[in-house]
Order: sequence, then C-alpha cells, then structure tokens
Amino acid sequence: MTDVTGAPADVLHTLFHSEQGGHEQVVLCQDRATGLKAVIAIHSTALGPALGGTRFYPYASEAEAVADALNLARGMSYKNAMAGLDHGGGKAVIIGDPDIIKSEELLLAYGRFVASLGGRYVTACDVGTYVADMDVVARECRWTTGRSPENGGAGDSSVLTAFGVYQGMRASAQHRWGSPSLRAKRIGIAGVGKVGHHLVEHLVAEGAEVFVTDVREEAVRRITERYRDVVAVADTAELIRIEGLAVYAPCALGGALNDATVPVLTAEVVCGAANNQLSHPGVEKDLADRGILYAPDYVVNAGGVIQVADELHGFDFERCKAKAAKIYDTTLAIFARAKTDGIPPAAAADRIAEQRMTEARPSR
Repeated sequence: MTDVTGAPADVLHTLFHSEQGGHEQVVLCQDRATGLKAVIAIHSTALGPALGGTRFYPYASEAEAVADALNLARGMSYKNAMAGLDHGGGKAVIIGDPDIIKSEELLLAYGRFVASLGGRYVTACDVGTYVADMDVVARECRWTTGRSPENGGAGDSSVLTAFGVYQGMRASAQHRWGSPSLRAKRIGIAGVGKVGHHLVEHLVAEGAEVFVTDVREEAVRRITERYRDVVAVADTAELIRIEGLAVYAPCALGGALNDATVPVLTAEVVCGAANNQLSHPGVEKDLADRGILYAPDYVVNAGGVIQVADELHGFDFERCKAKAAKIYDTTLAIFARAKTDGIPPAAAADRIAEQRMTEARPSR
C-alpha cells in the first residue's frame, strides 16, 4: 500500500503518527550519474545541529532504508542527549553494497547533499563507511567529522566507542554483582569488527573469559590469532546459549534482542555496541521479567559520538576519553532511576534524555 507520493504508507505513518516518529526533516537524495541513493533523517535539533553517522548498506528495499534511517536518527537524539552533547540526532543511509558501488564520485555527490542542509546535519562514519570516506565527503562538505588526523580530524572513533561500552559493562557489573571487575566473567561478543575487536582487547586485559562470533571468518581469525585464550563459536545462536555467560555484548547490527533470542539468553547482563538492539517495544520488559540487566545501547556506545563531536572544536583525545569514562557514572545513574521509578533501564534512559531535550526547546 502506498500514499499519493508513492511512498509506502507504513513509512509515512511511522514518520508522522507513531511514537517512533516525530522527525523534523527527512531528505531523499539521488545522483543517477554516480548511482547514489541516500536518505538523511534529522530527528531533532533541540540541543543543536543533528549529529550522526552515514551507514552504507545493501538494504532489501528503499522502504527498509528509510525505516532504518528514521530509527537510527531517533536513537542519535537520545544518545547525544545522554552523552551531554549540544547536538540533536540525525542519521544518513546510502543504499547499496559499498564493496560494489562505493566510489569517490558517489561520496562527493553525497557530500554535496549534506552540505545543502547548511549545517543542520553533521555526518560521520558508521557501518560501511570509514575515515578515508569521510575525508572524501569533507571535500564537498565542511560539516563532516570522523576524518583522518592528516585532514584535520580525529581518526577512528571505534576506539572510544569500545572504551565507552567497556565502562558501561563495568557499571553493569557493579550494579549486578557489587564490583566493577570483569575478571573471570564469561563474556560473549557478537560482532568483532571495528568496535568489537577493541572491546575484546579491554576484556582480555582485565582477565575476562571471552567468547566471540562474527559472520566474517577473517574477523574472528584476527581475534583468535592475537588472543589465544579467546574462544570462537559458530554463530550468535550458540553464543547466547553458553552456560554460565555473565554478559552478552551485541556489537553487530540492530535487533539482536528479540522474541527468539531473549527467552534462550543465558547471560545476566546485556551490554554491547550495536545500535537499536531492542527489536520492538516491549523487549526491554521481557528482559527485566527474566532478571536480565540491560544497559541501554545508546548510552554505552556513545564514546564514538563524543569523539566526533569534539572534532568540531579542535580534537583532544584525552579530553574525549575523560568524557567517555563518565559513561560508567551515567549507566549507574540510569540503573538507579530505573529502580526508583520501577521501570526497565531502557525506559529510564529515555525519560532522562527526553527531559533534557524538552528543557532545551524553549531556549532555541
């Protein structure tokens, strides 16, 4: 079913009528000469210019791409608010397989579209885009972060993303077991790519018992060749059923926590880097009903956006790392609010973020 514009009606309903909508602006971008098809979604500028990465992914349909952009942009509003940044939330997706269609010309065309928004949206890296790509985009768009140090940027933001997740995991351990130590804890990581492999490094250094899986064999092999004590398992289905698993860390794409995975999950804590881990509203309650502590994804994975936001003001790594370390305190505060209000941590985080955004609106 479509509306008069030809767009799927369910997408427009999400945008204009559902609780998952409320976006300020959605831009559809096309450059036929380069094959560019992109969606830029701006959820909120209440706290400042929308900030969020560019995902390059072979979506099954344009409708799926729009829906993903809407969800990711909304998540960035909450992430930036909880990270204490003076930025709203936005996200862009480029439709297509980056290994096939990504080119310098396509990225330059994309940069021109971002630039046309006049600073309402600031872009960065995400799944399928890298520092080198942002260097290209920046040639056409000054509102680009995640660039290389050689081009005035901060470089790879996955380092501080992983550090922030690690701090969130330590806070979760403190709340659940009375100590932030992860030593000898069984921790399963699904996805050991840009962020996941840095997270493994933190956990191995602390003496955790680490299990990993990834759809890419080379990603797993890179980990097991470097860390001989890390155990590789066949897939996520096996990982989440490991006996005695203390923490499950989804670090790939979203939707990891769903009606199929939550009932069989053996972990006592979920804390990972992936965005939009809850596949639908209500999953957070299912986790709470099973006694599983959930560290909200957009809170613990905010280290990367803290880094790219700092890039706009003259990047300083130690300053960013100090800010990312505060994810530990923020996560504990969310657990405390959840207990006080009698709600799951995800709902508590939403309340805190929404309060900050609401309080900011009258002054802008």
